[in-house]
Amino acid sequence: MNLNLYGHDGAWLMVDCGITFERDSTRIRPRVQTPDPQFIAERKDALAGIVLTHAHEDHIGAIPLLWERFPVPVYTTPFTAEVLRRKAAGRGGKIPSPIIECIPGEEQTIGPFSVRWLPITHSTPDTCALHIRCTAGSLLHTADWKIDETPQVGPGFSADWFTAAGASELDAVVCDSTNAIVPGHSISESIVRDGLLKAVAACEGRVVVACFASNIARIHSLIDVALNTGRYLGLLGRSLQTMHSAALSVGLLERSKRLIETGHLGYLPREEVLIVATGSQGEHGAALQRLAAGSHHELELEPGDTVILSSRVIPGNEESVERLLKRFRDQGISVIDGDSALQPVHASGHPCQEELASMYQWSRPRLAVPVHGEQRHMKANAKIARENGAQMALTGENGDLFYLAPEPGLRRKVAVVGRLEQDEDGRLSAVPPP
Repeated sequence: MNLNLYGHDGAWLMVDCGITFERDSTRIRPRVQTPDPQFIAERKDALAGIVLTHAHEDHIGAIPLLWERFPVPVYTTPFTAEVLRRKAAGRGGKIPSPIIECIPGEEQTIGPFSVRWLPITHSTPDTCALHIRCTAGSLLHTADWKIDETPQVGPGFSADWFTAAGASELDAVVCDSTNAIVPGHSISESIVRDGLLKAVAACEGRVVVACFASNIARIHSLIDVALNTGRYLGLLGRSLQTMHSAALSVGLLERSKRLIETGHLGYLPREEVLIVATGSQGEHGAALQRLAAGSHHELELEPGDTVILSSRVIPGNEESVERLLKRFRDQGISVIDGDSALQPVHASGHPCQEELASMYQWSRPRLAVPVHGEQRHMKANAKIARENGAQMALTGENGDLFYLAPEPGLRRKVAVVGRLEQDEDGRLSAVPPP
């Protein structure tokens, strides 16, 4: 859920504040869960501001639900700001005010902190790492990232930002660990675009591509695929339409004549239809689930059509995704996923081992603090950091306090941590510990 707090000189800076969903629920619609912000809520007068690194739900989703507990300015890039406004309004949540839009490359002073926004590539656009400085020292907070020189939307990855930060003598790098056990290098969105083009070109009936709604580059690629295969593209799912509209409004996408109203899809010849759909994790009520059940009001699939899963299965969702894909197969609808595809149809948004090594070589931190992953991922990240120049690496758990400068250290269980859960009436209450 990615609620990070940096403290200095009696002030705090919050970086990201996301949501997750309850696991092992008997409810058809799992409840939304947020971090319990008790630690900072008790110190809200010391909170200087909230910084959001990118538009994924596990980084911004709790802001409309929690912002009134500490109403301070929110700083983020234009696309993330637009997504935040739309999601808050769509869910009846509180839209933060003010939202201060920050252009990648610029610097903001927030209380005692100086924050420079470093453009970095990820699976949603306008993602930024943060170079945070104060009188005690400086650090790099990578956020979620990968190295992609041809990301399809937005500028390609540039190491210059990170070598410059390293030249300033960083006290610490707080770094994404999600793919730290994966050898090699993640693949580019341009390779996925080519893989999807070949996969769709080989299909004869309708084609449905399921992906994460926030992956604007994937939408851009599929518009291009539609153009090159003589198909028209439709977006099925409210979150997809919200993300596409937000990207249009900030100039990340241009309107395409290949993109049509979803109500027209059913009137086209099958070989002219390409659909992007939500629900790649088997979510109840999502477009893909309704297509599998034959209950979507705008389109019905038939034998000979194809579903392409252009996403990874999030751990814990394996059974629901397999049940969903089995329903398609039982109806004579072909299924292509990452394992069965002849060409790459998905790319991770997180760095593999070679990319992590490069980041540490560029940034040259005294201390590495791996985050964002399970313990095995963080320990693997720490090993890579030490092998590539970091003098020290510290791993911890939720609630631990890391001293980053002037002397590194770690205190366990300083902050009370837990989860809040939103009920059907929108109220938040504490989730009992397991």
